[in-house]
Order: sequence, then structure tokens, then C-alpha cells
Amino acid sequence: MKSAAFIARFSTILLISASLNAAPPMHPEKAFRYTVTSNSSEIIVKWTIEPGYYLYKKRMSFATGNPSLELQEALFPPGESHEDEFFGKSEVYRNTAEIRIPYTYIGAPGTTAEIIVMSQGCADMGLCYPPQSWISVVTLPGEPAMPKNALSQLINGQSNSNTPLPATQAFALSALADDAFNVTIDWDIEDGYYIYKNEIAVAIISKNAEAGQLQLPNGTEVDDLEYGITEVYFDNASALLPISRAIPDAALLEIEVSFQGCKTDSICYPPQSTLVAVDLPAAMPGDLPTKPVSPVSEQSRLAALIIEGNILGVMGLFLGLGLLLAFTPCVLPMVPILSGIIAGQGKDITTMRAFLLSLTYVLGMALTYTLAGILFAAAGQQIQALLQQAWIIIAVSMLFVVLALAMFGFFTLQLPAFLQTRINSFSSQQKAGTFIGTAIMGALSALVVTTCVAPPLVATLTVIAESGDVYRGGAALFALSMGMGFPLLVIGTSAGRLLPKAGAWMTTIKEMFGFMMLGLAIWMLERLLPGSITMVLWALLLLSVAVRLWMLSTGFKFIVAALSKMLAILLAGYGLITLYAAYQGGTNPLNSIASINGTQQQHLTFIRVKTIADLDTELANAKATGQYVMFDFYADWCVSCKEMEYYTFTDPAVQEALANTRLLQADVTANDDADQALLQRMGIFGPPTIVFFDSNGDEIEEKRVIGYQSAKVFREHLRSVLQ
Repeated sequence: MKSAAFIARFSTILLISASLNAAPPMHPEKAFRYTVTSNSSEIIVKWTIEPGYYLYKKRMSFATGNPSLELQEALFPPGESHEDEFFGKSEVYRNTAEIRIPYTYIGAPGTTAEIIVMSQGCADMGLCYPPQSWISVVTLPGEPAMPKNALSQLINGQSNSNTPLPATQAFALSALADDAFNVTIDWDIEDGYYIYKNEIAVAIISKNAEAGQLQLPNGTEVDDLEYGITEVYFDNASALLPISRAIPDAALLEIEVSFQGCKTDSICYPPQSTLVAVDLPAAMPGDLPTKPVSPVSEQSRLAALIIEGNILGVMGLFLGLGLLLAFTPCVLPMVPILSGIIAGQGKDITTMRAFLLSLTYVLGMALTYTLAGILFAAAGQQIQALLQQAWIIIAVSMLFVVLALAMFGFFTLQLPAFLQTRINSFSSQQKAGTFIGTAIMGALSALVVTTCVAPPLVATLTVIAESGDVYRGGAALFALSMGMGFPLLVIGTSAGRLLPKAGAWMTTIKEMFGFMMLGLAIWMLERLLPGSITMVLWALLLLSVAVRLWMLSTGFKFIVAALSKMLAILLAGYGLITLYAAYQGGTNPLNSIASINGTQQQHLTFIRVKTIADLDTELANAKATGQYVMFDFYADWCVSCKEMEYYTFTDPAVQEALANTRLLQADVTANDDADQALLQRMGIFGPPTIVFFDSNGDEIEEKRVIGYQSAKVFREHLRSVLQ
């Protein structure tokens, strides 16, 4: 009986809910009622908003058709926070709202004036109304004043009711898709009105497409008091907007169109911003845009895929992208770390144990990489930069030195006795200790060693930071990190089967991995030490390896001994060259011979930018001289940044292409407040990221470069930017 009663009550609730949801939406004039009144200094607009409806604060504006009345900036009360898929996070008004508009007016007391109220609202049921324009008449107090042209109007027989039309009527706007890649935007302009060509702008709100270069027709030149000689449109105007698409499916495209117009010899309307919806047809196979389109950036395309694609397909794609990233300098340093762990197990290592250790290392890296990415993106901070403090880098470098000394046999690393006793109750000491240590090393590798920023990583962090979808972004990030770790899994497992089980080879391999650990320590310290100091350290390491190889060669068979001695001679020779290059002022251990010959490559000369104010100043200077701007984000702890410095920016063809470009660089090594403010201003997660601005100081967003690019690829990219 209780169950039957519960079902009956639940059914009643569902019926009531269904009947409520079935109620048709109200007309906008009923959902959003308003009154307009005035006093000696303000015009007051009071809204009464029906329950279940709301108005956008940023979509509300006011104008007047009375040339003797000047409206000041409206005073809006605080609204409540609201987030939707079209406008993002916005302030909205519910129930009631009162907006006060200060004004100045000189005219006869009791004169009436028309107030144009522009607004846009939505219903909680999911319906959004198009922008609305309302006209209300108010009575204004004022000082007696004869309009300047009153006498001429009387003489010419003209009436005094030359009231400007609402903007939506004076400049009727429409948009229609021509095909899958082009949208035409039309203005039907009333007689006696015009719009400015240089005030027309468009932005695509939808996340699955980006706007190309808006193509506008030639206008009529006029001498304007505000802009000087400028082009305007009378009667009508038609603009073509090319679209670059992330997905081929049919979609509803939201386009925000901004413009400003005037009435001839009368008022100028405030800047207008109208949202239009266009049904974009599906792109058929083989279709191409009919006009040149600025491509959607790789990270934007991937971000759209994460949000809209099938989650299993997304994870499969990012697994593959991670596999490609595995062969970059960001991930390769983890190979000797894992190999050293496997080699340190000695002759008893089995293939299964090597696999489990490798899996533990990769999972430790992947889970830490995913969690750190989610936390940093959610907090809006630069990925991993907080962990690049000097004391952390030094501590991890010392850890590698300690591991190297253990590989050389100076001591044995093991858990304290009291921990060994506890772990023995769960499993054997050796296994537990090894697996815990391996997981910790994987976590450290993710946080400190893998400091690169690549488009797939930026895409996942963007989704988490902007949409708040931690689950889809986190799943993509985990798949990406597992793809990065897959070769490590293969190498670690193979090492367990291929490494010698006993004998002198085992000692030799352990010692070589010890030298690799020392190399990792030097590589990390490069972020802190001057280039000449690290050159000396690399030279000493090469000489040490050469001496040890020569000593070990005496115990090898003839062919192996000969090869070992040859390698030792080569390493010793290059070590001596590197040492001398450091004395000559060289800083690149991979190019020591050039340092000795005095043929050091020429680097680009950047203007250093530290603060947002510095950036704005340099952009203004570039705009004044008509220059494009390349803005590079760099950090000492960024491996790919150094690759760009040494291999890409030194290319003569790259330097020639950038000869007339203003070069700015932000060194965010310190990651202080000023650095973080710059990163947040540009919406950047970390270096290396290169941003381009056109000669008007506007960013060319689709041309951002994230991660390393070779000189050849970067040259082609520059051609597309600077053409």
C-alpha cells in the first residue's frame, strides 16, 4: 500500500511538472515589463520580470532621438551570476531591476523625449528572445532654449517631430549561409541613415568554428568630425564572412555582429552589438571554402573535439597524440630514469616484474600529470610553472646525483628498518619498496621533467579552464599521458628480458645508467646556471665517461674492447673541445666546434616585456609604425623554448622573414605576479607560445604557435602570417 501511495504521489508530481513545462512562453512585452520616468538629473528605467525569465545586463543599452538630450553612462545595479553556452558567464536580472541614466538637457520645461530601450532576455525553459527595442516617452524638466534650427524649420514648413528611428529599424540586420563555408551579412539601411565601415566587426560565439577575414565592399567617403575622411554605407551593405570549421556536421552558428551608425545631420547611435543565428549546412566530402579562410588553430580544433566528440574516440585520438609526444625531448629524459630502475634490480629481474615496474612508473606519471593539469587549469595558473622554483630543481637534481652514486655502488638505497617491518606484513620488502619508489619517481618525472606545452595539452587545459568539464578534459589528459608513457612501458619490459642476468655487463650497464642520471642532473640545472658553467659540467661528464669506458674495456673481448676504446677517445675529444669552448664563451654543448671557430650563430634580438603595461606600450609603438608584432613567451626551464632559440630563431631565412617585424619576448622563468598577469591576459598556459599581432595591434588568434617548430615549418608559418 505504501508503495502504491508513493507511486501515485510521484505520478501526480510528474503530471504537474509536465503541465507546467508545457506552458507556452510569454511574449517579451509581457515577460519583461518596464516603466520609464525622469527627475531633474536622471532617467529611471524600472523592469518587472516574470518568474522563470531573466534579462542580460550586457545586452541592455539606451538611446534617444532628441538632439538636445544627452544620455550619460547608465548606472546598473549588481545582477546575479548566470552561465550559459552562448554568452558564457554573465550578469542577469530577475524579478526587478532599476537602471538610472544621468542626462543633460537644455530645453523648455515639460518637453517630451523618446527614450529607446534595447534589451535581450531568455526563459529558463531554454528559449532566448531576439534583441528587443522599446520606445517610451518621458517628460523632461529643463531650461527654456530655442532650438538652433527652429526658425529655419518654421520658414521651410518643416515639423519639429524629426524623431530618429530605433537602431534595429534604421539598420535592419540579417545573415544567411551561402554554403557550408560562407555567410553573407546584410544591412538594409533607411534613407537618411548610414553606418561606418571601420566600426563593423564580427565574432563567432559557437565553439566549433572560427571567422575568417570579413570581406566588406567599398563605401562612400565622407568627411566625418570624429573619424575624418572615412567610408560609410548608405541604403544597404553586404559583407561576406568565410568560416573555418572544426567539424563537418550541420550546426547552428551564433555570430555577434558589431557596428555603429548615424542619422544624417542628427544623432549618432551608440555602438550596436547584435547576435544572429545562422543555420550552417553540413560540409560534404570534397567541399572546400570558396574564399581564403584563416585556419582554426590546432588547439582550438582539438578543444572542440573534446567537448563535442565521442569520449572513447577522443581518448583514442589523444592516446595517439601522446604516443607522438613520447619521442620529443620532453619525454625522452624519462627513458634513463626508468631503465636505471630496471637495471638496478640486478640479475633476478624477470620480464613480468620489469613490466609491472614499468607500468607502476607510467601510471604514477600519468595520474600525477592528469591531476596536476586539472588543478592548474581549474585554478587558471600556468601548467607546472609553480614547480619550477629553483629549490625544487636543485632538490630533484640532487636526487638524480644520489641515484647515480647508488648506481656506482657507493651505497645501497633501502627503506628504514621500521618501514621494512610494516611493509613485510603486506608483502616482501623488496617488492613493496621498489614499487613505491618507482611510483614516486614517475610522479616526480611528470611534475618536473616533462615541462613542455604542446597543442593537445593546451586543448585539454582550455576545456577544463573555460568549460569546467573536468571529466572530459581529464579523460583526454589521462589518455594523452598514457600515450606518452607507452614507449616507456615497452622499453622497460624489454629491458627486463634483454639485459644480461649476471656478470661484468650488469655492472657496466648500471654504471652507464649512473652517468645518465648525472646527465639528467646537469640538464635540469641548465635552467638555473649560466651556459658556460653547464658547458664545463657537460665536458667533465664526457671526460668521466671516457675514462671509465677505457678502464672497463680491458675486461671485454677484442671487438667490444676496441669499440669501447674508440668511443672513449671520441667522448674524450669532444669533452676537451667542449671544455675549451666554455673557456671561449660558448654556451651550447651541442655546437662546441662553432664556438671555437668563432662562428656562433646570430640570435634574434627581442624587446623584453615584463608587464601588461610594457606590452600595451610596445603594441602602440608597433601600430604607430605599421609593424606586425611577434610576441614570444620563454622560460629557462622550458626545453622546447631552448630548441626554438638554438635551432629555429638562428635560421637566416627566419630572421630575414622577421626583419620588419617588432619582436617582443616575455621571460616567465620567475613565474612572479607580473608573469602570471601576462599569461592570463593572453590566455596562455605556458611556454613556448608565440603570439602574432597585425599592424592594427589586433591578435591574429588562429596563428598562435604552441610548442616547438623546426625552422622550415616556422618559415612557412611566418609566410602565412605576414603575407
